Amino acid sequence: EVQLVESGGGLVQPGGSLRLSCAASGFTFSRYAMSWVRQAPGKRLEWVSGCNSGGDDCNYADSVKGRFTISRDNAKNTLHLQMNSLKLEDTAVYYCARSIEASAPPKGQGTQVTVSS
Repeated sequence: EVQLVESGGGLVQPGGSLRLSCAASGFTFSRYAMSWVRQAPGKRLEWVSGCNSGGDDCNYADSVKGRFTISRDNAKNTLHLQMNSLKLEDTAVYYCARSIEASAPPKGQGTQVTVSS
């Protein structure tokens, strides 16, 4: 069974930083491209960033490009998202997902990121 456990969210002021983590199990993590997606209140699921299985080809939504950095540790089956220069509009629940399932309902519980002054 695929399990994805997100952590690292919290309350931060605009301009602040957070580092999200995702612990994956139940599948061969190193064989899958992985993504971060988010859902803000009242809005649809939004793809944020993704990396190929090797972690050397990563992409970002225009809204986060230059501020967020995705990374993965295949030895530890973990995915990370370093978020800098956070904005009010980054407030959302963040989920990790296998990229092939990035548009499907998230499997994990997500981690809440709230950017507020």
